[in-house]
Amino acid sequence: MINKLKQKLMLSVKRNSAEGMLFSGGLDTSILAVLSPNIAAINVSLENFAPDLKFAKMLEKFLHLKTYYLTIKTDEAISVIPQIIKILKSFDPAIPNDITVYFGLKFAKKLGLKSIMTGDGSDELFGGYDYMKEINNLNNYIQQISKKMYFSSNEIGKYFGLKIEQPYMDKNFTKFALSIDKKFKIRKEHNKVFGKWILRKAFEKDLPKEIIWQNKRPLEYGSGMTKLREIISSKISDDEFEKKKKIYPIKFFNKEHLYYYEIYRKEVGEIPKPKNNQKKCPGCRAEMERTAFHCNVCGYVICKKRG
Repeated sequence: MINKLKQKLMLSVKRNSAEGMLFSGGLDTSILAVLSPNIAAINVSLENFAPDLKFAKMLEKFLHLKTYYLTIKTDEAISVIPQIIKILKSFDPAIPNDITVYFGLKFAKKLGLKSIMTGDGSDELFGGYDYMKEINNLNNYIQQISKKMYFSSNEIGKYFGLKIEQPYMDKNFTKFALSIDKKFKIRKEHNKVFGKWILRKAFEKDLPKEIIWQNKRPLEYGSGMTKLREIISSKISDDEFEKKKKIYPIKFFNKEHLYYYEIYRKEVGEIPKPKNNQKKCPGCRAEMERTAFHCNVCGYVICKKRG
C-alpha cells in the first residue's frame, strides 16, 4: 500500500506538472518538491513571524531547490485584503491563508511563470487536520468532504491568469486516496499520533526526519499571517463589536470576522439570497449546496460529523 501510494503520487505529479510551486516547507509541498526537482519554489512569509522558514530553508539546501523568498510587511498584507475579498466574494476568516496565496501567485506572475503547483487537498484526503483524529467514521467523512473541496488558489490563480496544478486532487489519485482506510491515515509513530501517516511513511527515505515528522501547521501560522488576526481585531473595540452584532444579520465568529464582512459589503455588496427552496447558511443565510458542510461566503461550518 505504501509503495503503491508513492507510485500513484509520482504519476499524478507528472500529469500535473508546473513551472513553479507555492512552497511552505510543510509536509505536502516538501513531498511535491522531491517529485519536482527542477521546479521554482516560492515561499511567502510575514516579516518576523514565520515558523515555516526554517523548514523551507532546510529543504532548499537538502534538495538544492531553486527557492524564492518573499517577506511581506504587515501593512502590505492588510492592504490587499479588500482585493482578495473582491476576488473570492467571501469574508471567510481563512483570509490570512488567502493572503499568502495571493502574494505567492502575484510573484509567480511577475516571474513570468504560466503554471503553479500547490499542495491543496492532502490534509482533507489523508486526515491531516487535528480535529479529524476525533472523528469515528472518518472514512465516510473524508468521502463526503472530497466531493466539496474548494481552495482559494483556483480563484486567485484565475485572477492572475495562472494555471493551478493540484496533484493531490488529481481524479485518479483522489480515487486511490479514498480507498485507503483511516487506520493508515491517522496512526501512532514515535509514541505520537500523526495524521497523514501513510504519506509520511511513503517518503520517509526521501526527506529529512524533521520534515517528515513535523507537526501540522496551518498555512497562515507557518507563514506568520496569524499575527494579522491580532492586528485586525485590535481595530474594532468591544463596544463597536457588540453594537454591530445587533445591526448585521450575521453570526460573527469574532471581531476579525466583522472586519472582513464590512469590507465585503463595500467591495462585493449584499449577500446573494438563496433561490426558492435552496439550503441557507445558518451563519449568513447565503445559498449552500444541500450536502455542503462549509459556507464559501462566510466560512460557517455546519458540522464536522464526529459520530
